[in-house]
Amino acid sequence: MPSPPPEPATARPAPGLARIAAGLTLFQPTQAQVASLSGRLPAGLAARFAYANSPLDPALKAELERAGFTLLGDGTNLGIAEALNRLAAAAKSAGADALYLLDQDAAAEPTLPGALSASRERLIARGLAPAVIGPSPAAAPGHKAPAYPARSGVEAIGSLRPVQFLATSGSLVDLAAFARTGPFRADFFIDAVELEWCFRAWSLGHGSYLDPAVTLPHRVGGGTIRAFGIAMSRQPLFRMATYLRNSVYAWRLPHLPLSWKLAQGLYLPVQAMLFWADSGWRPAVLGRLAGAARDGLLGRLGPPRDLPR
Repeated sequence: MPSPPPEPATARPAPGLARIAAGLTLFQPTQAQVASLSGRLPAGLAARFAYANSPLDPALKAELERAGFTLLGDGTNLGIAEALNRLAAAAKSAGADALYLLDQDAAAEPTLPGALSASRERLIARGLAPAVIGPSPAAAPGHKAPAYPARSGVEAIGSLRPVQFLATSGSLVDLAAFARTGPFRADFFIDAVELEWCFRAWSLGHGSYLDPAVTLPHRVGGGTIRAFGIAMSRQPLFRMATYLRNSVYAWRLPHLPLSWKLAQGLYLPVQAMLFWADSGWRPAVLGRLAGAARDGLLGRLGPPRDLPR
């Protein structure tokens, strides 16, 4: 008598999922985005949390609750960094030891957290204390995939590659490493948040690793600016200005390598010029970018003054 076929991989929770909480960040999500969230997560997670950085319609709240999410935040936009910090605190309170992060745009497969959990266990078995493990980035149609520079001088663990930093969306954060590294910088608000945190984690012995066996398409900005062999995401002005401000401020932080600071010193002016050109050389845009660079030098951080309401 032939043996029955094996069950599909999604039929039962992968090992380790019961110690993982999912954390989603929301900002003005559409009905379609909220409806798709449940299908992006596997069964068997310790908890599901969603942090609202904007007011949500009662129907959206009800749909999230039906999908098993505990909703955090009152709709006030506190920035992505503070949202991530509150998701981490909620995951820790739920008894999880890792936090799987997604944003509302991420077209993630439900198998992703299980795969990243297995990669995390491989690193821990080698005596390492990883801060975060993430999938290989792919470009969604019309968008530029983020690039994660390799961490020089650090050995790869099999196929797992050490990188300087990772985007939080689609990544698995180790909560013990998070506690030792400290929270994401709430005064950065939205841009360069992951970059600064990952460099800080590396300085404390907690690495960032990329798993090329799994991928996640990224939708950063509203398209891509291309010129002179350079590609950068097309962002709203307040996002570009905040990125520029935070990147300039980061030059004073001791845990960012000198090589990175020197490279940014050359690259940031080029990015600002390409953004200005893409805006049609509008003087107001140049003024906003110059003001952002000045704010970074002076340490004037916090929510951007032109944050959309």
